[in-house]
Amino acid sequence: MNPELNTTYITLDGLLAVQKYRYVYFFPLLTVYILILCCNLIIVFLICRHKSLHEPMYVFIAALLLNAAFFSTNIYPKLLSDILSEKQLISYSACLFQYFLFYSLAGSEYLLLSAMAYDRYVSICRPLHYPTIMRKSTVCVLLCLAWIVPACLVGVTTTLSSKMKICKWVLNAIFCNNSHYNLHCESSDARIILVIFGMVMIALFPVFFILFTYTRILIISYRSCREVRKKAAHTCLPHLLVLVSFSLLCTYDVVIVRLGTDLSKLVRLLMTFQAILYHPLFNPIVYGLKMKEISKHLKRLFCQAKVI
Repeated sequence: MNPELNTTYITLDGLLAVQKYRYVYFFPLLTVYILILCCNLIIVFLICRHKSLHEPMYVFIAALLLNAAFFSTNIYPKLLSDILSEKQLISYSACLFQYFLFYSLAGSEYLLLSAMAYDRYVSICRPLHYPTIMRKSTVCVLLCLAWIVPACLVGVTTTLSSKMKICKWVLNAIFCNNSHYNLHCESSDARIILVIFGMVMIALFPVFFILFTYTRILIISYRSCREVRKKAAHTCLPHLLVLVSFSLLCTYDVVIVRLGTDLSKLVRLLMTFQAILYHPLFNPIVYGLKMKEISKHLKRLFCQAKVI
């Protein structure tokens, strides 16, 4: 506690031998962060620039990649700063804000994937109604809901946490996630209920909806001609790969929080890196390679760069 500023500071104790391996941490993580921003934002730029990509499916992809860039920016700058600092400190209010952004953006990813699943369902299973159902206004509503609903749900639990007294000032993590609940003097039944409700609304329900939707697409495309099956495989496979990747990220996060005290510091750190390193890079790679139109524009962009 800083009496002059009346601010509570939390020590982030997730890094292993940070004084010894400072630059071993810093340069690879900085490189990964730059790659995440470049890979995601280049595809967003291409989708915004080319009118042929101004379709609902590509708009949702751009939103997903932009969400991944925000997700990483919530973690990496503070983490890189901590690595270069003598003490890894964060104010409790900043910790709560980082927690809010982490889970709000994570929930948005699930809802964006749900919107993409719905878009593919209408496109493949009800192609004649696609232009009337997936209008610009529908896409805007789905995008707004994907960001507003998780923000509201996570915002409530964040507000409850901000009003609870803390008795510990060391967090066994490299950033603020659900493990910050261990700092509180006592548990709150209301918060637990809200967390479970939020998890159902922005994680479990979207996953079930996505699986149901793609199952329906699989059944209908199996009964249809070869062209429909080819279209379904070409457009749905990248979304399913991203869903599996992100679900693994969330699984790592849950395991780290629930088994944190039973895991060694090294194992906990490696699992945390698994949760933040590969997925934000995985999205642009999948969509850049698997989506034919995006891949075509990427090749043109890099060919122009070589000529220049």
